[in-house]
Amino acid sequence: MAQELGRIQRPSASQYNGRRKLLLVPLVYGPQADNAEGAAVLQNYWEQMQTQVEALEGALGGLQHIYHESLTVGGDEGLEQLGAADQRSHGFISGKTTSGAVLEPTEDMDVLLETLDLQRCMMIPLASTSVASKLQEWHSESNRQRYEHIANQIDNTLGENETGLLLISERHQVQFPSDVEVFYVSPPALDEYRRWFQNWMEQQQAATGAARGEPADDAEEAAIEEADSENKTP
Repeated sequence: MAQELGRIQRPSASQYNGRRKLLLVPLVYGPQADNAEGAAVLQNYWEQMQTQVEALEGALGGLQHIYHESLTVGGDEGLEQLGAADQRSHGFISGKTTSGAVLEPTEDMDVLLETLDLQRCMMIPLASTSVASKLQEWHSESNRQRYEHIANQIDNTLGENETGLLLISERHQVQFPSDVEVFYVSPPALDEYRRWFQNWMEQQQAATGAARGEPADDAEEAAIEEADSENKTP
């Protein structure tokens, strides 16, 4: 079971000697449109998250591996991809790699692109319920393969007594190896971000739903999927 950092006592390195450890960091994004309030909330989250990660790194004896959703390559090439896609992640991870952590390839390119294409297809209103059902099944299977690959990458690269860090959407479905101790990084600003994002989503629902002729719940789901897909690297 994942332990939630910030709501548990700081662990000691000796408590996890010989164990594989993983810091699970929610990767959150704001809307593409300029929004001063949203930018401030996001900045607050990133600052608090980095403070908690650094504290946990120190307690566990350092950081050896970094994984980031949407990255299909690691090392310098992976950093270059992040630099073009997400400056916050790039700045954060660059500092960790300078200190010796290795940025690992995290996703399979073919599976990732398939999943993103299916997400985009599911945003299109469909007349046929049969087509919609088959599309949903295909998307679910693609997602399963995607998250299974991420779990395998972590399992194959995170060694005994090592610590890794995974940045990934809160909506992920990764099933981590049973022998990996997972620490869920949850600073107070994460709840603040969730409240802000929910309010922002509610403001978008009326306009989105009216334009597409969708119920409010469907409009919200579509907007979330769109925000997720826009912020993937490819």
